[in-house]
Amino acid sequence: MSARTNENAGLAPSAASTASMHARDHRSIENWLIGNDGEIFGAATLDALCRRLIAAGVPVSRASIGLLAMHPETFASNLLWHRENGSETVTRSHAIATSDVYLKSPVYIIHQGVDSIRRRLDIENPQLDFPLLTELLAEGATDYVAMPLRFRNGQINYISWVSDRAGGFSTANLALLYGLLPAIALRAELYSAYELSHDLMNTYIGRRAADRVLSGTFRRAMGERIEAALLLCDLRGFTAMSERLPMEEVIETLDDYFDCMARPVAQNGGEILKFIGDGMLAMFPRDDASQTLGAPCRATASALAALEELDALNRRRAENDKSPLKTGIALHTGTVFFGNVGAAHRLDFTAIGPAVNAVARIGALCPRLERPILASGRFAAQCRAFRMQSVGSHVLRGIREPEELFAPHGAQVSSSIS
Repeated sequence: MSARTNENAGLAPSAASTASMHARDHRSIENWLIGNDGEIFGAATLDALCRRLIAAGVPVSRASIGLLAMHPETFASNLLWHRENGSETVTRSHAIATSDVYLKSPVYIIHQGVDSIRRRLDIENPQLDFPLLTELLAEGATDYVAMPLRFRNGQINYISWVSDRAGGFSTANLALLYGLLPAIALRAELYSAYELSHDLMNTYIGRRAADRVLSGTFRRAMGERIEAALLLCDLRGFTAMSERLPMEEVIETLDDYFDCMARPVAQNGGEILKFIGDGMLAMFPRDDASQTLGAPCRATASALAALEELDALNRRRAENDKSPLKTGIALHTGTVFFGNVGAAHRLDFTAIGPAVNAVARIGALCPRLERPILASGRFAAQCRAFRMQSVGSHVLRGIREPEELFAPHGAQVSSSIS
């Protein structure tokens, strides 16, 4: 009896050995999180983390990390993991912030500052105070835990864990998960900062410019020469509009107008360089190998699509007894300097050069020639996918020789014409 007791005791882990195993697993996973070869934390890293937790005896079946965003279209980015399906990244629009999906979720409570939420789902009369828990219970979940990921700037994000093992998470499991929170929060904050810098720079200066600045082109006069097709649009009658309308309505009108102009540019692989009051300058680099059509053809397609979107907007405005918006779009090709220009402590990443000056001069003729789109002769010669018709030779301000201008066939006088 005594010998059997000693034998069984040798097989059963003692409290000390369990604690030692827990400490070893904690150190191993924490070191991996902090190191991880400099890899940016993402969905694949969450997958690897969950697999390591399972190997350490933590019965994770699902996990989620939610990171609040600073983006005009995105409220949060979610890293989701499922034991059978792997990991993915899902973005949530700002609309979710006022929806029941968010306001009646554990995530909302965590964002309000609660330290943690745990709900056992395999007990009699489980507390199903969030709709999510009912869904998880129906899928066989036994335990749910949500924890805050606190960033150094005060922002509260979250991580949640789900188990489907009978009994859910043990005390040792929870101790390991809580112990790893600082390391997970550190990696998540680095990931969030990386995504934030890209999102903000893409939003404010454009993808191509942001890539160059983040890769080291941030000193004054640094840049490159680029062959590109240029598109410049100008909202007509803006000064008079801004004088007679409340400023809030003017801003709303500008946003609607720029949506019409900018969306086709993005869809056709263009880069918006800047908004200048009621104008917009965009370029289509000729070296973009990912595009099937040449730069001038993509610029023309964008201009024509922008007119169609503006006509649709004007029909909606007419239903609300608002006057139509009118635009002029100029197209040109040439070499531009694409880089940093400005003062020592305040730079603008933009395009400059004679081609930019010329496209602005062409745009100024749209009202007088009653054309919504005007293109230079050089542009028209390079745009073979669209029929271009000559509208005669005209003098451009500041340019000695007259320029023959062209209009794409199909861009006829309409409510969108300047």
